[in-house]
Amino acid sequence: MTLFNIQRPIIQAPMAGVQDAELAAAVSNAGGLGSLPCAMLSAAALEAELRRLTRLTNKPFNVNFFCHRTPAVSPAQATRWQHRLAAYFQELGVEPPAAAAGVSREPFGEAALSVLEQFKPAVVSFHFGLPAPALLDPLKSWGAKILSTATTVDEARWLVDHGADAVIAQGLEAGGHRGCFLTQDMTTQTGTMALVPKICAAVSVPVIAAGGIASREGVRAAMTLGAAGAQIGTTFLLCPEAQTSALHRAALTSDAAQHTAVTNVFTGRPARSIVNRLVREVGPMAEVATAFPTAAGPVALLRAAAEAKGSDDFTSLWSGQNATGCREVPAAELLQRLDPQQQG
Repeated sequence: MTLFNIQRPIIQAPMAGVQDAELAAAVSNAGGLGSLPCAMLSAAALEAELRRLTRLTNKPFNVNFFCHRTPAVSPAQATRWQHRLAAYFQELGVEPPAAAAGVSREPFGEAALSVLEQFKPAVVSFHFGLPAPALLDPLKSWGAKILSTATTVDEARWLVDHGADAVIAQGLEAGGHRGCFLTQDMTTQTGTMALVPKICAAVSVPVIAAGGIASREGVRAAMTLGAAGAQIGTTFLLCPEAQTSALHRAALTSDAAQHTAVTNVFTGRPARSIVNRLVREVGPMAEVATAFPTAAGPVALLRAAAEAKGSDDFTSLWSGQNATGCREVPAAELLQRLDPQQQG
C-alpha cells in the first residue's frame, strides 16, 4: 500500500485494552501497518509506549486516538445508570461508586500532540471523526498521513472534506466501537461489502475495508470492490503478541463467538461484543446508559469483581461477526496468511 509505504495491504486494527506496542511492532515488521491504540493512555504512558514501539520496529506504524466530545452527565443521569446496575453490585458484594467514576478515554488534545511531535509517526488515525484544524494541521506539517473511520457515505465525504488522506469503511460486522459520528442511528449502518463500493464511488482518496474480513480471500474480495486494502482486528486477538485476557480468548474459541451484538452497555456508545450476561439483561442498546465514555466507570467495577471469580458476565468481549480467522500463531505468520498477494 503505497500511501503508507508498506508491503502488505493490511492494517492491524487498533484495539484498546487487548494490545500494546508488541502487537503493533510485530505487524509492522512483517510488512503490514501495525497500530497502537492510544485513546486510553495518559501523555506519560503514550510516550513510554512510543519509545518502546520505536525500539521494536523501524517500519511505519499507526497511532490511533478518539476525538469524541467529553459529555456533560448530570447527577440524575449518573444515578439512573447506577440504579440500573445496583442489583449486580449487591450480588457481587461491590460498593457502587459514590459519584460518576473517572473517565479513562480522553479525546485527542494538546498533551497527546506534544508527545507525538517527538516521534512524528507516519500515520495517525482517529475514531469518531477528526480533531479541529489546530490539532490536525501540526500532524500534517511533518507529513503524517491521516486516517479516520466512516460508517456511511456522508461520514466518508465529511472526513475527506476535513483533511483525511484515506478512509476506513467500517462495515456493521466489525468488532469494537462503531466509528459513527454524524449519526448513531443503527439503521444507517451497512455491511462491509455493501459499504465499500459506495464509499469508493463517493470519495477520491484510498478506502480501507474493515469488518468481517478474516482471510486473504476476504481481503481480495474487498479489493475487487475498490478498496486499497483491509483493516483487520478480531483475527489478531489470539496471537501471542496480543494481551487478550484468558476469559476473552476462551470466549473467542467457544460457541459464544457465534453470538455478537452492537451494544452500548459497556461504554455508552455502540460497539460490537460477544453477547454475555450484561448485554442480554441490560442491552443490547440501553437508553439509561450514560454518554460515552462515562457508562464504563461503574461497569469496570463490576467487571473486575466478576473476573476475579472467573466470570466474563460484565467483560467487554469485543469481537467482529467473523472470528473464524483467529489463530494462536505469531502475528507475522497470521499476516502472511491474510496477504492477498500470497498464493493459496
